[in-house]
Amino acid sequence: MAKRKLGDKLGRKAEPLVDKVAGSPEDFAGPSPNPHTNLVIADVALRSGSMLARRAVERALLGSRYTPRKARAILKGRTLGETLLHTAVAKVATRSVPGMILVGGGLLAKTLYDRSRGSAAKVEGEIALHEQAEDGEEDENKAG
Repeated sequence: MAKRKLGDKLGRKAEPLVDKVAGSPEDFAGPSPNPHTNLVIADVALRSGSMLARRAVERALLGSRYTPRKARAILKGRTLGETLLHTAVAKVATRSVPGMILVGGGLLAKTLYDRSRGSAAKVEGEIALHEQAEDGEEDENKAG
């Protein structure tokens, strides 16, 4: 392995890059000897696992009230805008404590508002999910 030089433009003496790495490459555990590749593999695996877990939780929540076919149609009927909005809100909530407080407070306020409206909120939610399921069934019929 050739030793590359790590230097800067200020004219400081360059140091071998290999000397900057802690431990030896032979001691690194992972599928690839390249730690950057292992980081990419771990990132993809974690994101994929997270996505699968999220879908399982969503189906479980919907499956307790709807048939599996309708639950799948509801999930497929989400628009790109809804998906992006949910992703952005989740990012805000997970990146900082103030973001978590803001998003958590907003969700709490929405829940309390819905509870104060009682059956009207329930009917609105049922209508929205029914329309979303119809959109998902249309998309499924177009693809199939």
